[in-house]
Amino acid sequence: MHCLISLRALVAMTLSCLAFVTSSSACAVGMVPETPIVIVDEGLGEATLNVKNSDDQPALLYSTLEHIAEDSEPLVLLAPPVARVEPGKSQQVRFIMRATTPLKTERRKRVVFEGIKPSQDGTGARISLGVRQNIPLIVRPANLAVDRTPWRRLVWSVVGDKVEVSNPSPYVVRLAKSVTLLPGGAVLDLGRTYILPDERLVLEASSLLGTHVRLSPASAYGFAVGSYDAPLSRQ
Repeated sequence: MHCLISLRALVAMTLSCLAFVTSSSACAVGMVPETPIVIVDEGLGEATLNVKNSDDQPALLYSTLEHIAEDSEPLVLLAPPVARVEPGKSQQVRFIMRATTPLKTERRKRVVFEGIKPSQDGTGARISLGVRQNIPLIVRPANLAVDRTPWRRLVWSVVGDKVEVSNPSPYVVRLAKSVTLLPGGAVLDLGRTYILPDERLVLEASSLLGTHVRLSPASAYGFAVGSYDAPLSRQ
């Protein structure tokens, strides 16, 4: 609640300073990033992304970084957090490395872009929020070679009455939320769409019949790349 009030106060002050002139239009503001992911290379020190205002009115682009539950270390600084964007124009957002020690593995964060404009009464006392664009951000260690099929590095095994998957690689692996044991057909829920480097997940299984695990991986940019059958070992 406190964060929401602070956001509204910040936007109200910024709107007042910018002296927006609005006209009748749809309430939705579309801030569209040029790519579905941000990749920051530690070796380069920063990355940039253009975000376009697809609405027919000027609006504020409010950009924020979010940590995932498994990693709260502040590795990247975003600038600018708030910027005015004219209709049909784009704003460049910079992502600047701030890690204090060299990275050994890829790290995952999220970026939220939101379009904000004043309400139709013109007073600036109320605001209108557009559709939020929430996309992943990957921080890549310097000199880490690109692997276009990192899901092949996952290790799947039956341990007791459960299935375990581990990622011994330095890459973040993106995949669908569920996988299927073959030939048994049991569906296992991963609970999320990524597996982090050096991470191990334990999955409940209604049946352990199977010699392989069928997963639906995604490229670094989130595009489905078909299915992949990984061997399932037994311990």
